[in-house]
Amino acid sequence: MTDNVYALDSTKGNYAYLISGEEIILIDTGRPGQGKGILNDLKSVGIEPHDVKHIVITHHDVDHIGSLAFLQQATGAKIWASKEDIPYIYGEKSRHGIKKLVSYIMRVKKPENINPYPEDGKIGNIGVITAPGHTPGHVCIIYNGVLFAGDLFRTSKGKIAPMKSFMNWNDSVLKESLAKIDNYDFEWICPAHGEPLKRNGQLKELY
Repeated sequence: MTDNVYALDSTKGNYAYLISGEEIILIDTGRPGQGKGILNDLKSVGIEPHDVKHIVITHHDVDHIGSLAFLQQATGAKIWASKEDIPYIYGEKSRHGIKKLVSYIMRVKKPENINPYPEDGKIGNIGVITAPGHTPGHVCIIYNGVLFAGDLFRTSKGKIAPMKSFMNWNDSVLKESLAKIDNYDFEWICPAHGEPLKRNGQLKELY
């Protein structure tokens, strides 16, 4: 997409992303067991585990935090998530609906020392945008004209598409977040589910 942004092949279907700017930043960590594949993807572009300075989490779903504890130990990176979603990652709160069953089936090792996002929404040269709805503390990440959408929406057949309602914590809040995100300036959209694509004005169709 851009010189400094990579969609990691080992997580295709629930993409984690890499930013290799002034600081190396990993966005999300895939499902349990995908950590070694992520490290191999990093090595393929010349990045060693200790080069990763930050791991930022868009939300608490198992397919986004599944390899977080493994990668935290492998990289020594600083871990960031929203204060609303941190209790779910630690297992202090139960997930919504079917996600409770998924988290029971896909047991996830708990990470340590998760930092809540700064109030100014800045970590290095990325911006963190609060965008709840899919989960209570869902965020999007913006960097150099690229929006990392997490599960705020997905893409399918070259178009933006809504997430399935039963997977969302609150549909009406999610629509407010979609309207909010639509006001930001970005050229590329990088979802977790579906392929990255260029922005084409379709967000308004979802809210």
